[in-house]
Amino acid sequence: MTAVLRALRADCPIVPRLSPHADAVQGWLVEQVDRLGLTPDPAARHRLARAGFARYAGRLYPAATEPDLRVLTLLFTWFFLVDDACDGPDRLAPQHIRAVRDGALALLRDGPRVRRSGFSGPLRRLLVQAWREPRRRMPARWRLRFADAVADHLDGVGREAVATSAGRPPGVAEYVRLRRATSAAYVSYPLIEFASGRPLPEAVYRHPALRRLADLANDLLSWFNDIASLERDHATGGGHNLVLAVATERGVPLPVAVDLVAGHWRTEMARFAALHATAPSFGPALDEAVAAHLDGLAAAVRGTVDWTLESARYPAAAAS
Repeated sequence: MTAVLRALRADCPIVPRLSPHADAVQGWLVEQVDRLGLTPDPAARHRLARAGFARYAGRLYPAATEPDLRVLTLLFTWFFLVDDACDGPDRLAPQHIRAVRDGALALLRDGPRVRRSGFSGPLRRLLVQAWREPRRRMPARWRLRFADAVADHLDGVGREAVATSAGRPPGVAEYVRLRRATSAAYVSYPLIEFASGRPLPEAVYRHPALRRLADLANDLLSWFNDIASLERDHATGGGHNLVLAVATERGVPLPVAVDLVAGHWRTEMARFAALHATAPSFGPALDEAVAAHLDGLAAAVRGTVDWTLESARYPAAAAS
């Protein structure tokens, strides 16, 4: 599997980038995790430190200032911890996922004074700290866009949990739609504007040309992750992995399904590069902000590829 992932990385035309602040922020993150009481278990603390969430944020937002990279890393950490709580054999029940969703959205939309039952403790404290600076700095339309993306993501996580509990694996088309929500890529896109300091007007952000690129970037990073997570998802994911969905729908062995997904990834990667190179102009007042957004979409793909091959969360890193 690692050989397939390395080959896909070699075929990715996007130039890799990494923030010069990433390693310093990773050390800072471990201190914050201790302060917030997120991982009282030493083994869990060690796993979190080796996962390198700051390096992931540093690959997606390489030009962010060090203070902003701290904010972004806290947000990434929150989403990964929620993902861990909702996945695997000890996953939260669907009603508990809904409670986390409702509590997080109340905080994002109405501020930290609003509390909801079922969302408290270290996870809430982490989100309160992570949201403080974006809430202070970004315009209302951006905050609403971010909260809506979080709602879509957590709704997708909830739908996946219900399907997994029911033992109902998805078909390929259904899985691709659901994966776009569960990946949290759409949550990471508004953060490009936070990191660059260039919020986009809603009409530009929702423009069909930018939406096509956003969807493609989401698919590319999600499918790469699915190949990297195949062994774990085969054991615990209830069929929620593109390789597993392709294998079932096509009636082929897993190695063949991996090759099919990898081939489709290459095709879509070429389409992303072509669309990225021919993105429309929105005029001198907006083109710089649009360029930063498009570069952020590309960084989301390449950053996921590189981080997956270095993070201790994935078997590929151990084999590299």
